[in-house]
Amino acid sequence: MEELITYLSQFISETRRGKFDTVLNFRTRHITIALEDLYQPHNASAVLRSCDIFGIQDIHIIENKNAYTVNKDIALGAPKWLNLHRYRKAENNSLDCILKLKAQGYRIVATTPHEKDCNIEDLSVDKPLALFFGTELTGISDTVRAHADEFVKIPMYGFTESFNISVSAALCLHSLKEKLHKSEIAWQLNDLEKEELLLRWLKNSIPKVELIEKDYFSKKGLK
Repeated sequence: MEELITYLSQFISETRRGKFDTVLNFRTRHITIALEDLYQPHNASAVLRSCDIFGIQDIHIIENKNAYTVNKDIALGAPKWLNLHRYRKAENNSLDCILKLKAQGYRIVATTPHEKDCNIEDLSVDKPLALFFGTELTGISDTVRAHADEFVKIPMYGFTESFNISVSAALCLHSLKEKLHKSEIAWQLNDLEKEELLLRWLKNSIPKVELIEKDYFSKKGLK
């Protein structure tokens, strides 16, 4: 993989390759985001954009009733830098997502203004966490509520009951990433994860990369 990365790197500028390395150093899987049944493309796209900006690599997309669609003008290319995991084939996609994340060692943290638990600035980042956001109209489902390990809310001081989903995600991620960066937790990707991502980003950035790869493997005597 390392040799292929070196080979493909000659087809992008040094500036762009340097940007890749910088961004990789701030990518994390210690925090992940789960989006349950969002139906507004603007919100869906804005959340992806915030995840990219704050260095969140994995986004889990639950589609029980609503298909998740992206507005390219809002997302500004964010999806091609992220790992999107979609849940839409199970009888209960929310539960499917929760069980898989718990098996990977994540705490399930549900965002809701209706549960009496901690404010976002008080949420611990000591262990990996998956932050769940519910649909725009009704919030998290009963399934998420029943299986959540913790509940978190954003302090609000006005008459309006809640923030827009995309705003909530951005506020939560800003708070959590600030706390993570100041901690001594090993939150960064490991070397193999960085290599795998770098290779994917290179392929996403190079026109006709399939032909270039084919030529590389041909020179190596590989098919």
